[in-house]
Amino acid sequence: HNVYVSHVTISDWATRFAPVFQAIATTLQKQIDLSASDEWHFDETYVKINGKNYYLWLAIDAETRFILDFHLSPCRDSNSAHSLLKSCRDKFGTPRSAVVSDRYYAYAQPARLYFKDSNHIQVEDFHDVISNNLIEAFNGQFKAWYKPKRAFGSFDSANRLIATYIYQYNFLRPHSSLDDLTPAQVAGLVSTKRSRDNWFLIA
Repeated sequence: HNVYVSHVTISDWATRFAPVFQAIATTLQKQIDLSASDEWHFDETYVKINGKNYYLWLAIDAETRFILDFHLSPCRDSNSAHSLLKSCRDKFGTPRSAVVSDRYYAYAQPARLYFKDSNHIQVEDFHDVISNNLIEAFNGQFKAWYKPKRAFGSFDSANRLIATYIYQYNFLRPHSSLDDLTPAQVAGLVSTKRSRDNWFLIA
């Protein structure tokens, strides 16, 4: 319709409606079944908020590529790792086999506490049999989306925009590596393109 909308306006919309999308995601998560999942992968990267570095902690399911949760923190410490791992356990239970992370010490205690029956595999380099490439690949996709923004304006807007990105990644965007299904569909959510389009019809 020859209508121009600036990227700033779109960003404002995403920030404004993020709580709505998060509520939709919370409802849809009840249909997610990860009981057959063998491994969950954990990692952290950093983002800038108002000129300062913050750490984005992430978790992904190896079988479905579903992003389990994220935690944004000014610190790279054990408390942040506890927050992420406990949230994943409370929402989705435990993987059948292992939780995978790098060798950062902060993962050791929460992995023992929240995933007692899962093996904690801490990968060191590319020579290890199991790698953390899966979540590092997601980090690369996230950074490609985040890089043009250069930084987030506030902690609240960062949380909202990251949540919206993960909502789109999990529930809306088909992945060629998943036979053009969304991670949520692979994890048991029954949805069609029409139903996914309807999630945008916000009254």
